[in-house]
Amino acid sequence: MTREEFEELVAEALDRIPPELTRLMDNVAVFVEDDPPSDDPELLGLYEGTPLTDRGEWYAGVLPDRITIYRNPTLRMCESREDVVAETEITVVHEIAHHFGIDDARLHALGYG
Repeated sequence: MTREEFEELVAEALDRIPPELTRLMDNVAVFVEDDPPSDDPELLGLYEGTPLTDRGEWYAGVLPDRITIYRNPTLRMCESREDVVAETEITVVHEIAHHFGIDDARLHALGYG
């Protein structure tokens, strides 16, 4: 799968997030990278920033939070295009959930681990 095709899958996954949630997303940007940091080569996605639940009056003038979805580890773990579509959607939801302050334990319990 090409980078452009994968980027389209990420965009489609973002489009499937309910509008009532996307309206609440604030100061966050989503990126696609081919490979994760070398110290975690199987990482599928990464949220970097301050979750909405931790922001206070001090939160102003900061760079956007960053969600990065990694293409190559996703392609390595999936056997079919359908698997890539499903895994990409799970990863996008997982990282957006971190933006909303939901931790890994809760995400695993909800099936987004």
